[in-house]
Amino acid sequence: MTADLAHHARQLRWDAWANRETLASLRRTGAPAAVRWLAHIAGAELLWLGRLTGEPSEVAVWPELALDEVADHLSRLESAWPRYLASMTDEELEEPVGYRNSRGEFWTSGVGDILTHVVTHSAYHRGQIAASVRAAGGESAYTDFIHAVRKGLIE
Repeated sequence: MTADLAHHARQLRWDAWANRETLASLRRTGAPAAVRWLAHIAGAELLWLGRLTGEPSEVAVWPELALDEVADHLSRLESAWPRYLASMTDEELEEPVGYRNSRGEFWTSGVGDILTHVVTHSAYHRGQIAASVRAAGGESAYTDFIHAVRKGLIE
């Protein structure tokens, strides 16, 4: 795997680890709004993966899911992202992908930009989840990238 692909693969490994940590914090706390955000993370990642592979997502971008259903989708994503990247070259990271957003507008974005968006979008919502868990009196997951690197939690 080349340097650019390895970078995206590492970011997606962090994303999967952080999603697992967030899921565990929700299992302990169960803040309902936070479950909806985690379901959105899964729904949005499945949507983007589908846009990249040309396969329609079977899950809405804001799905109404129970926590176990969210866990199933996150588990599928954890194995789907590496499979997707394994078939790529660095040159393909620059290739444009056309898609319609939730407003029906047509856009084109590069594969690498989409992969970066997936990771940062999920991190944004994990921050909302952490705040919601703390507001509910629970302990939020510590999902910082540098923490995961320092502790050897991702390669």
